[in-house]
Parts: sequence; C-alpha cells; structure tokens
Amino acid sequence: MNTETGNIYRELGISDNVYQFSREILDSLSTRFCEIDKTAEYNQLKVIKAMQDNKVSEACFLGTTGYGYNDLGRDTLEAVYASVFHAQDALVRPQITCGTHALALALMSNLRPGEELFSPVGKPYDTLEEVIGIRPSKGSLAEYGITYQQVDLLEDGSFDYENIKKALNEKTKLVTIQRSKGYQTRPTLSVQKISELISFIKGIKPDVICMVDNCYGEFVERLEPTDVGADMAVGSLIKNPGGGLAPIGGYIVGKKECVENAAYRLTSPGLGKEVGASLGILKDFYQGLFLAPTVTAGALKGAVFAANAYEKLGFKVVPNSTQSRHDIIQAVTFGTPEGVIAFCKGIQAAAPVDSFVTPEPWDMPGYDSKVIMAAGAFVSGSSIELSADGPIKPPYAVYFQGGLTFEHACFGIMKTLQSIVDAGLVTI
Repeated sequence: MNTETGNIYRELGISDNVYQFSREILDSLSTRFCEIDKTAEYNQLKVIKAMQDNKVSEACFLGTTGYGYNDLGRDTLEAVYASVFHAQDALVRPQITCGTHALALALMSNLRPGEELFSPVGKPYDTLEEVIGIRPSKGSLAEYGITYQQVDLLEDGSFDYENIKKALNEKTKLVTIQRSKGYQTRPTLSVQKISELISFIKGIKPDVICMVDNCYGEFVERLEPTDVGADMAVGSLIKNPGGGLAPIGGYIVGKKECVENAAYRLTSPGLGKEVGASLGILKDFYQGLFLAPTVTAGALKGAVFAANAYEKLGFKVVPNSTQSRHDIIQAVTFGTPEGVIAFCKGIQAAAPVDSFVTPEPWDMPGYDSKVIMAAGAFVSGSSIELSADGPIKPPYAVYFQGGLTFEHACFGIMKTLQSIVDAGLVTI
C-alpha cells in the first residue's frame, strides 16, 4: 500500500488489510469487467443512434414554462426514449416524481373498476403495496374497485407456470412484472426470463397488458423488456437512465395506447402529452441518458466486486459471485441489524456529500418497518449514485447499488468492509 494511491486510501480510513483484500479481488475480475464494457459499448451506440435518428439539436435544450405547448425538446426526448426502447411511444416528464409515481401512473391509467391486476412474480416492492391497496391507503386501486392477486415464485426463483395459468381469468387486465428483487433476496429477472413469462401469459390471454417495472435494470443488458413483448416498461430517471444528471423524473415507454392513457392521467383528459413544461432541465435529461450506459456499467462492476468480497467473507449474496447480472442491485444478508447498519455507515462515509452524517433506521413513509438508507448524493435520493438501504427486519439484508464512477463504487465497498471490520463483525 506504499504508493500514492495506497496512501490516499489510508488517509480516507482504509486499512492495509482491507485494501490488500480488495485489490486481490478486483485483480481477479478483469475478464468479467471486460464483458460489462462490451455491453456498455453496444448500449452507448444505441443511445447515440437514437439521438441522431431523431435529430437532437441544441434547440432541444431550451426549456418551456407555463402550459409547455410545442415543447420541441420534450417531444424529441420522448421520441428518443421510444427509439432506445424500440417502443411505439414514450412519456418522459419531470412531473413524474419518482419510480413509484411512474408505476402508479401506468397502473391507474390502464386499469378500470371491476378489472384485476395480477403479479406472477410474487409480492411487489413495498411502496406499491399502498398503491395497490394490499396495505390500505387513500386513493389506492382497491378503493376504485380494482382487485389484485399474485402467484409467488417457486423456491428456486423460477415461475410457477401451473398456478399462473390458473390465476389468469376474464377480469385480468394488467400483469405487472417486477424485474428487480426489491427488498427480497430472490433473483432478478433477466430479459430472457421476462420474455418467456410474457409469451406464456399472452399465449393464454393475448389481450392482457404486460407491464414491467424496469427500475435498476436499464442498460444492464443489450435488450430491454419492450424488445421482448412488454406492452409497457416503467422506471425512474434518478436511477439508471438519468445517468446521475437527471434531477427528477420518470418514464413510461411502450404501446401508444398505454402511454397515451398514462399521459391523460398525468395531466388531464383532453390534454395528455400536449402540456407539461420542461422548466429548463432538458439538457440534464439528454446528457444523463447519453451517459447512462457507461454509468450503469460502472455501477454494475461495483456490484460484482461487492458480491465477490462479501461471499469470500462467508455472507450470502444475491446474485452470487459468478451469476449473470440483470440489474445493478447487490443484496448481502447479514442476519443481524448490526451488519446492515455497519454496511450503510460505510457507504455514507464514502460519499462526496454528507460523508460526516451517520445514517440511522427510521419509520419511512410507504414501508412496514424501520428502514436505513445511506446516500450522500448530488441528487437527493438518487440510487444510481452510491447508495445502500434495507429494512430492519429478518433476514436483515442490505441492498447496495450505484456509483457514478467505478472508482467511487470500489471505494464505497472498501469503506463498508472497513466499517464491518471496525464493528467487530468480521476479521480481514
């Protein structure tokens, strides 16, 4: 560690043992990282082609106010998203406040009273429970007479096709497929697996709408869910597709009718996509999308490093050190709240912003238990930036994601290792 780089790691609180342990793991991952870079190259070219095909110009960066009529930049950006995702249409707006809002918008606009929402991949992410009405909340789908049922994944993480077939019925209007694991330790779904599931469902009920919660999965693979039959893919701009620059926003891409329905719900019947001022932030949306493939690749490499480091220390990790990757999230199960808290303290201490803050579990809106979140981010709550979080309940797993640069992701993982060492939870 007696190098200029080693010395600055030491100044940042990384011990010689943790540094050496980390370097040995990173040195072993060069082949794996090369494959990630190849995917990033493909996706980078895909984004450039979409921008060129839709004639993005400097004029597209000029924002509008008020009603936002004839907003060239907004309309062109949505055409770019439709091209990137090979979809008929797109809704990409700063008025969509977060991923949960984007998902709620897609659901509420495409379901009507008396119809049924169905999840063939088990329980959705915690914040959607109140949207659906699994946990009672004002304005939920349940309050509007929309029913819900789910079929859990099998123990090995595969689809329970037999019970999925039984669950589909004449009321089933929309099928929601959560790509990422959420606060569960199940495998993330690959685009290939999503394709197989959609094909099976549409083979039984061709007119059903298949929506994919694409959060954390964009640009991890060369294909997106809309390439393999999804009627809608939905996500947040402060995750992968915003590239760390988008200060807010969400997107819905897919079939024209589905997107139009969402636009009418976001604004007003009769207005739809015609209104919605871009308020001077379009350049960040465009530039963030341009950077997204390489930013996502850096975050993905950080997740692979985390899996290999914590698996070597004997912790259960999902995905494990050798499995293929389909989102940027890495789950590490500690089995104790102390492990989750120590990990999050390490992430916070590695941040460029608010590194001096100590994260603590708290009763966060939308969750059924205390949650700890660590993120010293330039954009508040941005989980494409280095972050970690987890509910303080069994099995006491933490979920790590992000890093605008690979180097920062690596440093963040080293700080988590140092934190759990200092807490006496492991020895390195």
